Amino acid sequence: MSNVVLLAFFATLGTWGVTALGAATVVFFKKTNQKVLNLMLGFAAGVMIAASFWSLLQPAIERAKDCLKTPAFIIVSAGFLCGAMFMWVTDKIVNKARKGVGGCNSDDKLGRIILLVLSITLHNIPEGLAVGVAFGALSGTKTTPEAVMGAITIALGIGLQNFPEGAAVSLPLRREGYNRAKSFLIGQASGLVEPIFGVIGACLVVYIKRILPFTLSFAAGAMILVAVHELIPECQQNQKASPYFATMGIVFGFAIMMLLDVALG
Repeated sequence: MSNVVLLAFFATLGTWGVTALGAATVVFFKKTNQKVLNLMLGFAAGVMIAASFWSLLQPAIERAKDCLKTPAFIIVSAGFLCGAMFMWVTDKIVNKARKGVGGCNSDDKLGRIILLVLSITLHNIPEGLAVGVAFGALSGTKTTPEAVMGAITIALGIGLQNFPEGAAVSLPLRREGYNRAKSFLIGQASGLVEPIFGVIGACLVVYIKRILPFTLSFAAGAMILVAVHELIPECQQNQKASPYFATMGIVFGFAIMMLLDVALG
């Protein structure tokens, strides 16, 4: 049991590390390559959409049939909707925080920093939970390559979309006059919440096994909302010269995740 919690911790340390890598772009660039970011966001969206079904919803349905008396479709549907609603509420809080950033006085730098980091940090909570639940699901069952790869690819998808989030904090701070070191430290700090909630998600699944079908579908709902509401629209911006560049990232991300699941299944 403790092994999967430890794996969840290391996986979410990895997603935080990608946030830090994104924040580190402030050391080398004043702005990031938008075309590359669009491709990464699209690829992450494709991976997350595919992983939501093959690595989360499908196992949730199978486990609900095996261990619960309530019809599987009710448990999985409720978990999926709750995950999406949780992410929606989080997004509302984030948007209010971002409006607060825009409404601060230009000389109130501390307030602007706090609100900016808060918005990204809140956004990272359900992502950490999703990774933790995926690894926690490996406990108490025969670990198959398919299950392990599913958990890893969920962490990979979330990690990829954390890269631009780290840059989204550090680069604006640099433009406001903060030095590179301080901009990097603040940018990477926004991802530190993921290991904490990754461990929480894994522990919930390990020690309360009957909630596993619900938590798996909850994570799927959160991931689908992030992919469809945020990643896909974001990756489609500013690409008039190459209108299908980010779209192909979505297609390849989905295809790679699907092929891995089918090949290992």
